Amino acid sequence: MDTLTNPGRAPRPPATVAAGAAALRRWLFEPVPRGRIAAFRTLVYLFVVADLTVLTPWVRTHADVPGDMYQPLLVGRLLPLPTPTPLLVHGIFWALIVLSLAAATGRAPRLLGWTVFALYFEWMIIAMSYGKVDHDRFGFLVALAVLPTVGRARHGDSTPSEAGGWALRATQIAVVCTYFLAAFAKLRFGGIDWVTGSVLARAIIRRGTDFADLIAQVPYLLIAAQFGIVAFELLSPLIFVLRGRWRYAGVAFLYTFHLFTFAAITISFAPHLAAMTSFLPLEKVRPVEWLRSRAGARVLQT
Repeated sequence: MDTLTNPGRAPRPPATVAAGAAALRRWLFEPVPRGRIAAFRTLVYLFVVADLTVLTPWVRTHADVPGDMYQPLLVGRLLPLPTPTPLLVHGIFWALIVLSLAAATGRAPRLLGWTVFALYFEWMIIAMSYGKVDHDRFGFLVALAVLPTVGRARHGDSTPSEAGGWALRATQIAVVCTYFLAAFAKLRFGGIDWVTGSVLARAIIRRGTDFADLIAQVPYLLIAAQFGIVAFELLSPLIFVLRGRWRYAGVAFLYTFHLFTFAAITISFAPHLAAMTSFLPLEKVRPVEWLRSRAGARVLQT
């Protein structure tokens, strides 16, 4: 029928479509060791505790803000979610602390995982519904959403898991989308003026460090940096093309970029950096065994 209505277009062979679909499925569900999921899960849930207590403790102050100042994000209006009260804010805070610590152990991964995701999601609505919206939480929220789908995973388990592979891949896609869509937003709202203007100069004036003052003195360096930022954000999906050491080098570049960003204008992107560990072989980092081996070595030396 396609050749009759459009004679100039040859129908795509069904085998080609099936092969493409199979390749996409293999990529999305590429198996990873369950130990990697266990390590990533522990890291993510411990980060929730660190986020609430160290990185963004200011969210708790919204408990004392008058309700009429609450302007919920679109998702908060659609659900709808309740207006924050002292009981709600403090209740979610302590529930997240306790449940995240429990989830970090790997027990009841689905029950605790879904509960932590729901509570942290509401915590972010409370945090971002008063005029300030951060975009460094997207990949981390996706990680919290997909981890409960994997089920049980033990540290050190080398058994391959397609469910675990999908959870990490979904997180990786969210991480890359954070970069790519950030560049899209820059060009959409700022246009070419974003890369040729004084965006970084204004940021340095507002919150720059001594390190930023040094680099700001180099002629045209800030303009070049703005071009470089947009370029690497647009090219960020290429990290999926890289393999082996080249991919790890790409991830190292991303971490280095955020290190320089923090050193210059004290923007950390900490939740995004936690989600970005989904690219790393975390199963090889086993601190408990390392501490045990160190303790055993000391005993033998004595």
